[in-house]
This record gives sequence, structure tokens and C-alpha cells, in this order.
Amino acid sequence: MDTGFLSNLLLVVESGSMAEAARRVGVTPAAIAQQIQALERELGVALVMRAGRTVIPTEAGQRVVERARSLVRGFDELKALAQEQEMGGELRVGTITSALLSVLPDVLARFAAAFPQVKLLIRAGTSTELFEALQRGEVDVAICLHPAFALPKSYDWHLLREEPIVVLAPARFARADPHELLRREPFIRYDRALGGGKQADQYLRRAKIAPRELFELNSLMAIALMVDRGLGVSLVPDIGTPLTKGLRLARLPLPEETEPRRFGILWSRASTRSRVIGGMIECSAEVLRR
Repeated sequence: MDTGFLSNLLLVVESGSMAEAARRVGVTPAAIAQQIQALERELGVALVMRAGRTVIPTEAGQRVVERARSLVRGFDELKALAQEQEMGGELRVGTITSALLSVLPDVLARFAAAFPQVKLLIRAGTSTELFEALQRGEVDVAICLHPAFALPKSYDWHLLREEPIVVLAPARFARADPHELLRREPFIRYDRALGGGKQADQYLRRAKIAPRELFELNSLMAIALMVDRGLGVSLVPDIGTPLTKGLRLARLPLPEETEPRRFGILWSRASTRSRVIGGMIECSAEVLRR
């Protein structure tokens, strides 16, 4: 039985879509369907079925999925153990999108130069999704916001960056009062389902500011572009991305103290890829020192 086929079955069940699973691994949906059919022939049972537009496991498929997770994780750990001495193999990295837009490309470039024998597999998601993927063994390391809860002792955390919450406004408002802007100008809200959006919402509540909300977005780059076009102002983490250098933006510090957004590297202490993860942390430290 091909463990790669089992791994892709898990992706189908997780995403509810053969097309999405195919997109994540870079193959066609037809190839994913053929792999699942091969598993079904080998096991003698139907593993998935359609419920509207979603693909869900059958009763037998659910039993297989529960066991397949540990089998796939065990095989990955065995392969990593065999390759650990050479610092080779794969490193599965889950990351929040804003890290991909700021410091992470430099870190990955440094890591790829230092460890060319390691293949990096990058997966984007929210911090909550990445922590859950780490718990399930689907990623080796998560670059995410520090969880709002106390981390289990079985996990380690390395801070990469602290980002202050700022008022993002068109450049012509560079000398304006940030609170007055939030009250007066149309407001482009950062998604409250995300860590930085929650922090911004908490600040507005503490400051007793009820902004004139225009819309709510989960993309910091989209927000920056709309602020540049004069559509309104926003309250966001200052991610320091080079992609906004050409935009006419003002970043105004808040008059009241607030916690910065913190993101870093999270991994399991029991990971068989600990030496490779340590190499990524070293590369991160070198990039951030520069």
C-alpha cells in the first residue's frame, strides 16, 4: 500500500474536496481520484462519497482515516529518522500568510542556501489551522501567532517578530490624530477571526471607538492597497512587508498602550526533524539580526 495515497486520502477528507487536495500536492484531481480508487480496490471497501459538493468519508472510510493518520505519521518519522544524520529529506512548514509577505522569504532563502539537501514543503493557513495540523502530524513546524492559551509542555516556541498595532492611513493623514481618524474616516476592518484582527477589535472597544465600517477583509495586502487608494483607514499589525514600499501610506502609532502581535516558530519537542528545525531557527536569527 502506497503511503502517499493514504496521505492524499487524508487531504481529501480534511479539505472535503479532491480538487483542493490536488491543488495542495500539485497533481490533477483525476490523479487523486485514481489513487483513492486504488486504495478502495486494495481494501475492498468504498472510502469516500459525495454529499452535495463535498467529499466525505464512508463509515469504513472513517475507520481507515483514523488509522491512516498514525500510519502516515509513523512512516514520515521513519523516513526522517533515516535521513536525519545527513540533514536531508523534507521539512513540512506551515505558515501564516502575513509571514510569507514579510520576513519568511528571507528566512527560507537563507535556509535553502545553508541546507540545499532539505526539500521545503510550504503550506499556508491560519494560526489555529496550523496548530491543529501540527498536532495531527501534518506539518513539522508552524510559523504562527503565539496561541492565546498556555502551550502544552510537549511543544517549543521561538519568537521571530513583534509587530505593533498601528493605524494605517493614506499618506496625507501622516500628522492626523489616530483616534480621530478611526472615528471619522471610513473603516476597513481586519478580519476578527484572525489574531491581529481580534487585537484591533479589542483596542477599539477599550478606546470606546465605534468606527464607520466599510468592509472586513482577511488580507493585509488588500487592506494596504485600499487604504492607498483612499477608500478609508484601518487598524492592523505593522508587518513590515517590502510589498507596500511603493504605496502612499502612513503608519500611525496608537496613543494608548497595546500588546504587539507576536509570531514565531512552533514545533513538537518529540519531532524527529528537530535538528533541521534548529537549522531554520538559526537562519531566522541571522536574517533578523541583519
